[in-house]
Amino acid sequence: MKTIAISYSLTGNNQDLAASLATTLGADHVRITEPRSRTKTTIALDIMFRRKPKIVVPLEKTEEYDLVLFVGPVWMGQIATPFRACFEQLGPKIDRYAFISLSGGADGPNPKLADELVRRLGKEPVCLLDLHVANLLPSEPAPTRDDTMAYRITERDVRHLTDTAVETLHKIAKGS
Repeated sequence: MKTIAISYSLTGNNQDLAASLATTLGADHVRITEPRSRTKTTIALDIMFRRKPKIVVPLEKTEEYDLVLFVGPVWMGQIATPFRACFEQLGPKIDRYAFISLSGGADGPNPKLADELVRRLGKEPVCLLDLHVANLLPSEPAPTRDDTMAYRITERDVRHLTDTAVETLHKIAKGS
């Protein structure tokens, strides 16, 4: 199955995970980048005013891939806003996709992700993994947003998260 990983990462955590997934799956990998720096304020404003930030996605032909694997964070319960423009640009060309997120998780799961993906891409993902940094940290004291935002995943974390995602993707591939 020809696969491409398209990733966005503010902290580098999702970038590391996407690179590992691409290598493990033998997939192509492209990064969504932004011409301007992002801050907590721009994140909040983008979400509050439903803005689509300007992005650069060095990709034109998603039709040649059997699976598009999006890897990126969830901010305030919503998919990171740089994906909005990416989904608008590439969505109609995508047949099958999966979304894997490594986000803070200090506030718990993100129950509206599947609905948001369907709304933005017009179809359900074949796989949705909502992974959390909070699960990588000691449970006592309970991790805070600041703790999860500051955490940078280790090579061991990357390997564990990659194995989890690949195992899930393989189960789905066998079922299709």
